[in-house]
Amino acid sequence: MRRMLPYRQREDGRVAEIIKQRMCAEIDGEFVVFLIGARILKPWKVWKWWPVATAMPRMLAELQKRPELGLLHVRSVFSFPDVMALQYWRSFEHLEAYARARDLAHLPAWQAFNKAVGSNGDVGIWHETYLIAPGRYEAFYNNMPPFGLGAAGRLVDAVGAKQEARQRIKAPLTV
Repeated sequence: MRRMLPYRQREDGRVAEIIKQRMCAEIDGEFVVFLIGARILKPWKVWKWWPVATAMPRMLAELQKRPELGLLHVRSVFSFPDVMALQYWRSFEHLEAYARARDLAHLPAWQAFNKAVGSNGDVGIWHETYLIAPGRYEAFYNNMPPFGLGAAGRLVDAVGAKQEARQRIKAPLTV
């Protein structure tokens, strides 16, 4: 797993270089795209949303230290009152095992949220999980550092049989 660093930052602290050519992303086998987020519904109730806001960074730090748990890459997005993490996982089994593990950060945080907030309307939470089959995705980048699936998998030149979106996604031509 690549280390999860701020936008355009490399592991050595230097700014990641922009790749000035057409690139696409590849990843071996199935993988999972997992979106998870929270919405602060009552911002004045800091004691309700602060534990939610601080739980995710702890989980991501744990996952970064333990690549065998299956997280490939994450990108956090902040847009008050919403917070979201776009995550790429090796498999659904890895994601589910992490969510259910009693000795890791997620399950205790989830249990604490349900006890403190639950469905009282103070903080909204959500997630979406997408299982992606091999060849059933496509990604394109130009003048970008490694980003998204390109940071989770590998970047390759978008030339020849990878030049167009239809070719990358291996979609049949239907009219």
